[in-house]
Amino acid sequence: MLGRIAKLRAAGVVGINQRNRGYIMPRNPRKLYARVDDKVATKRLAQAAGIAVPELYGLIHSVREAEHFDRFVENRRDFVVKPAHGSGGKGIMVVTDRRRELFIKGDGVALPRAELVHHMQNVLGGVYSLGGHPDQAIIEYRVKFDPVFETVSYRGVPDIRVLVYRGVPAMAMLRLPTRRSDGRANLHQGAVGVGIDMARGVTTLAVCQNHRIVEHPDYGTALAGLAIPGWETLLLLAARCHELAPLGYLGVDIVLDAELGPLVLELNARPGLAIQIANGRGLRGSLDAIDRAAPEPLDAVARTALAREVFLAQCPA
Repeated sequence: MLGRIAKLRAAGVVGINQRNRGYIMPRNPRKLYARVDDKVATKRLAQAAGIAVPELYGLIHSVREAEHFDRFVENRRDFVVKPAHGSGGKGIMVVTDRRRELFIKGDGVALPRAELVHHMQNVLGGVYSLGGHPDQAIIEYRVKFDPVFETVSYRGVPDIRVLVYRGVPAMAMLRLPTRRSDGRANLHQGAVGVGIDMARGVTTLAVCQNHRIVEHPDYGTALAGLAIPGWETLLLLAARCHELAPLGYLGVDIVLDAELGPLVLELNARPGLAIQIANGRGLRGSLDAIDRAAPEPLDAVARTALAREVFLAQCPA
């Protein structure tokens, strides 16, 4: 066991304790957590900074408002309901179509209006929120993912997690929904994580349930070699999010909409470490390289350029 730990450390793999004590605690002031833990606050900060996010249709604060949610989606056939303080994709309900009083979910199940209201009331009661505290229900635009992901994503919307350290994108992965994850891009629920070449925006290695794979488990399509559209813009977007919430260790989740392009879905003050498994290398080398960079670049463009330099130094072609 000790030998395995030593090998992981030698490979630059960052563990949970090191992440918490070495990066999160010293670089993420608690006073800034509200900017990322509250999805409504994040959305408003992003909009003020000119960063694209899914449009907010409405915000449900009370049981009475939940019973009259129709006013927010009166002329819309599709939308998403999610908790303002949720995590891990819990409590997110995607409505893809409507048929009279029925609301069709992404898996094809038709819900009567009363069940949708009940779900919103559960959100308000804190069933899905961090710490189980009373919450608010967000009703927002449903992302229509870019067709490039059509053959590698099962039903749900894939997203791109970028780990941003001191404002510099340090590592990234593409998260792909599967049948096992019930269409959610959550690795713990069975989604696929695919490493990304930071310099070129092309997928590399892939993992599912901590096992290395080369094909999507549902479609049998190859996962390596997929070029992500607009990678330069996406990387710059991730770097700019440091200005919304100047946390030193930050997770940025971005989706690629077929019509609107890159949209920031949410920010995370405690991003997980599975991104290392997806990329087949430890984080510490990149984080140390960013620490050594002096003086620290002041603008997002320079930080994005540094991200590519660090990646090429860590992973030479």
